[in-house]
Amino acid sequence: MAKKTKQEILKLVKEHKVKFVRLLFTDVLGFLKGFAITTDELEGALEEGMGFDGSSIEGFARIEESDMIARPDLSSFAIIPWRSHESHTVARMFCDIYEPSGKPFEGDPRFVLKRNLAKAKEKGFTYYVGPELEYFYFANSQTPQPLDQGGYFDLVPLDVAQDLRRDTILTLQSLGIRVEYSHHEVAMSQHEIDLRYADALTMADNVMTYRLVVKEIARQHGVYATFMPKPIHGINGSGMHVHQSLFKGEKNAFFDVKDRYHLSEIGKSYTAGLLRHAQEITSVTSQWVNSYKRLVPGYEAPVYICWANMNRSALIRVPMYKPGKEKATRIEYRSPDPSCNPYLAFSVMLAAGLEGIQKKFKLAPPANDNIYHMTQREREIAGISSLPEDLWEAIKITEKSKVVRESLGEKVFEHFIRNKKMEWDEYKSQVTQYEINKYLPIL
Repeated sequence: MAKKTKQEILKLVKEHKVKFVRLLFTDVLGFLKGFAITTDELEGALEEGMGFDGSSIEGFARIEESDMIARPDLSSFAIIPWRSHESHTVARMFCDIYEPSGKPFEGDPRFVLKRNLAKAKEKGFTYYVGPELEYFYFANSQTPQPLDQGGYFDLVPLDVAQDLRRDTILTLQSLGIRVEYSHHEVAMSQHEIDLRYADALTMADNVMTYRLVVKEIARQHGVYATFMPKPIHGINGSGMHVHQSLFKGEKNAFFDVKDRYHLSEIGKSYTAGLLRHAQEITSVTSQWVNSYKRLVPGYEAPVYICWANMNRSALIRVPMYKPGKEKATRIEYRSPDPSCNPYLAFSVMLAAGLEGIQKKFKLAPPANDNIYHMTQREREIAGISSLPEDLWEAIKITEKSKVVRESLGEKVFEHFIRNKKMEWDEYKSQVTQYEINKYLPIL
C-alpha cells in the first residue's frame, strides 16, 4: 500500500469533506478496537499521535500504566464507504501503539508482526501472504440458520447471497483492497472471497478490514455474517488457507526452475520449519475452543502434519507451477481459521519458516495418498503426526515453544497463554446440549 504524506492526507480530508477519522488497532485476541477523532485533531494526530486509556483493552496495560499513544500509519488512510455521504464523511487509519515514552508498545499485535518482518528483512526477505477467508451468512446472530442450500461454486437460484458478495467486493475495492475472486463454498450458506496477495503487514490490516466489511454489508442486508470456525455440526467449517512466499527484491525466493516441484531449497526449508512447529503454532492460528471442532477428519480441514502437491488432506499444499508464473510459486498453509488474530498468525508462521531456513531443515517426501484413508499405523510408519485435538492440548504445546515465545514477545505470549487457559477453564465446566440429550434420558 502506497504511503501517503501528511499533506496528501489532509488534502484528501478536505476534498472528501471528511468530518471524523477512526483510529483503529487490535487487541491480543484480534478484535478490532478504535476511537474517532474530528478532523480538527487530525493534523496533531499525524504529528504526535493521540493518547487513550489502554487499561480496558485485552492484553494491553495494567491500570497503573494505562496511558497509550495511537500513531496513525499514513499508508492506511481510506474513506469508509458505508459511513460517508455528502455532508458527513468518515475515514479510517490503522495505528501503531506506543508508550508515552515514545517506545513501541510490546503488547501491540501490529508491532509484533512488524518486529518479525524486520527479522525477515535482515535476511533479505519480504514476506507475502494471500489468505482465503471463508465465512457463513445466517438469518441472525442467535441461530445458525442458513440462507441457502447451495454448494461449491453454485450460482443462482441456489446462491441467494450473490448480491451480498458483490456489494462486499465493491466496498473492499473502494477501500483499496484487491480481490481475486469469490464463490459459494462447500457448505450451505458458506462463502469465500479471496484477497490478492500483499506484504504481510498490509494483508493483516486488510484481513481486519475484510472481516468488518463482510459483517457490515450483511447487516445492511438484514442478515448476519460470522467467521466462527464451526457453527454447524456435520458440515464443513470455515478456514483461512494462507498462501505464502518470500521474495528477495523482485525475485521469488521459493522458485527453482530445476526442482520437480519448482520449490527452491529456501522454500523447502521454510516448509519444513512450518511442519516441524505446526503443533506449537496451532493455538495461535486456531485460537478458540470452537476452532478444534473444525479440525477433525472428513471435512476438508487438515489434521495431519505433512505436505503434498495436489493432496488437499495435507496440512501444507504446494500449488502446481504454471510456466511463466514464477512469482506465483508459493506454499499454502491450510489449518488457520478466519477468526484468528492475523498479526499474530502471520508472525508465528513466518518465525517457524525462518527457523527452517536458518537451520536448513530438510523437507520430508510429500504425502500423495489420501491421509484420511490411512490407518494409524500407516501414518506412524510414514512419520505423519497430528495437530492438537483441542485448545487445551494446543496451549500446553505452545507454552513450551521457544519459537512462539520469541515471535510473540514475552508480553503478548504470557497474556495469550493466560487468556486461552481461562477460556478452556470456562468451556470445560459447561453442560452442553449434547450431554443433556445423551445422558439425561439414560442416567
